[in-house]
Amino acid sequence: MDKRVESNRQQQQFELRCGGLHVVIHRVPVWLIALVTTATGSGAAAWWTGR
Repeated sequence: MDKRVESNRQQQQFELRCGGLHVVIHRVPVWLIALVTTATGSGAAAWWTGR
């Protein structure tokens, strides 16, 4: 029974341990991926056109 319970758990996507702070993200939100992608694309376009 314990093995089945563990297999249903989601694996961690990101884990940060810094002193007493312990942050674990199991699923990255879609809006965050879209925001990072848009910001990266805008920055790359500004850099490319500014050359």
